Amino acid sequence: MSPPRIVEPAGKRRTRSRGFVAAALAQVTSLLGACSPAESDKPGAQPAATQAWFVDRAHELGVDFEYEAGASGKRYMPEIAGAGVALFDADGDGRLDLFFPNGNRELPLSKGSGAVLDRLYLARGSGEKGFVDPGPACGLTDPDYSMGVAIGDIDDDGDRDLLLTNLEGVRLYRNDGQGHFEDATAALGLQVSGWCTSCSFVDYDRDGYLDLFIARYLEFDPQLHCTNKNSRPDYCGPKAYPPVSDVLLHNEGGTHFTDVSGPAGMNSVRAPGLGVVCADFDADGWVDIYVANDGYANHMWLNGHDGSFHEAAFELGVALNMSGHAEAGMGVVAADFDGDGTLDLFITHLADESNILYLSRGPGKGYRDATGRSGAGASSMPFTGFGVVAFDADLDGDLDLVVANGRVNRADPRADSSAPSPWDELAEPNLFYLNDGSAHFALAPEQAGELARAVEVSRGLALGDIDDDGDLDLVVANTASRARVYVNEAPRAGHWLRVRAVDPRYRREALGALVTLHAGGRSFLRCIESSSSYLSSSDSRAHFGLGPAQAVESIEVLWPDGLRERFSSPGVDRTLELVRGGGTEAK
Repeated sequence: MSPPRIVEPAGKRRTRSRGFVAAALAQVTSLLGACSPAESDKPGAQPAATQAWFVDRAHELGVDFEYEAGASGKRYMPEIAGAGVALFDADGDGRLDLFFPNGNRELPLSKGSGAVLDRLYLARGSGEKGFVDPGPACGLTDPDYSMGVAIGDIDDDGDRDLLLTNLEGVRLYRNDGQGHFEDATAALGLQVSGWCTSCSFVDYDRDGYLDLFIARYLEFDPQLHCTNKNSRPDYCGPKAYPPVSDVLLHNEGGTHFTDVSGPAGMNSVRAPGLGVVCADFDADGWVDIYVANDGYANHMWLNGHDGSFHEAAFELGVALNMSGHAEAGMGVVAADFDGDGTLDLFITHLADESNILYLSRGPGKGYRDATGRSGAGASSMPFTGFGVVAFDADLDGDLDLVVANGRVNRADPRADSSAPSPWDELAEPNLFYLNDGSAHFALAPEQAGELARAVEVSRGLALGDIDDDGDLDLVVANTASRARVYVNEAPRAGHWLRVRAVDPRYRREALGALVTLHAGGRSFLRCIESSSSYLSSSDSRAHFGLGPAQAVESIEVLWPDGLRERFSSPGVDRTLELVRGGGTEAK
């Protein structure tokens, strides 16, 4: 068994106690009240000394981005969709950079009019703090109304390329490895039309080249206007427009893409897709695709191993809620919330519905709706959720949750909203949940700190270790307000390990690989993927909080081509690079 490469040495550990106090479900009202000092005197309130775990450092880090939605007063539906955010190493220096898609100042769109640029922020050099904006020189100058972003290496040259979805199609930018991008959309034959939302790189046929899945929303008509129940002008819902089918593009050796939506079977159904996550959901060794649809049954595209897909959401129990109703699926994340070694699903929804937790019944056995017992259902009903991420906030070994919120229909503005008019009518606080290890979640507004106190129109949400200190930080993309960079300052309940899984044949991350870490008598499962949440892309490296474990016993990687290998770990509190072929084959 050859030792894995240590990318990052063990860092200085914080030794503060965890300070964990699980907030009860009834504390939704405390969250709505933004946890004012007076509330600390109320019976059952959290102690005033509870440390805030998340602090917004956007300003001091040099991140000043604001998404331009083009509010015209006519309430065109794209205005409320917002955009995502990407965290990835754009220039190959080993540090995470930020990318924000931007919208437009005018709707309906007119060629070149009202265009605003997307924004790339490059991390400063080693030892320096914050980010620098290279401006148009980076090449990311898309003039379209941008929304979603996915990161992947299209030509296996070791550089991370960028796919951008727009109100009227997509753009694909090729990276030169140093943070300079070239629009290669036409050269690669990408001819995707319509309102495109979330997207993902996925090697569905295991040929070593990353293919593209693109969710599309609906046929937007700017001539159609809607009103609410009080006959006031308001944003239309998804069923006011015809839905469309999603798109699958096959990568032909890194030189061009071919639309295979028809042969794959994906143009057989139409629904307004918003959230996408790719993983092996039926445990057959081939990556599948899950789509959260807005107001329609969700889709689970099971890989047929021959280029075709079978839509099996009803069969697997992930199409509807437990009452048999379709809900307004926005964002989605796949993670092992109950620690049983299988991937579960969490989907965000509209207010007066609830966010949904589907727990896996076991490898290939489908899912059950566990929302009621999870604690994350009823507490979400006052809010409209979009971005969602799962991560171990305090390194205790359990996957916690953050949901980015913001309404889509007008209501009386909250007094504590920082969003400008008219966006204050849609502003809401975000939600932070702590997991007890068995997929029972408790709201923790005081631990959330500024993350839960900010009342804005939040949409995209991405995850990564921005300050390279071993825990995971958050970036939130807000509509008409500046983006937030929430640095994680949680007291640590244990050690950590970060894993980069690489296939040397393709010089890139092995997207779709499953990494299982064994430590302290427990097993921890993570999937190597970046595109999930809502319109967003997170760091693709697997991150593990180890709780009380002092050492890692072994790490197993199930590579996308079916090879299973076992590796050792030389220690904790570091980043390891595991290379396919460098471990011992495991059965």
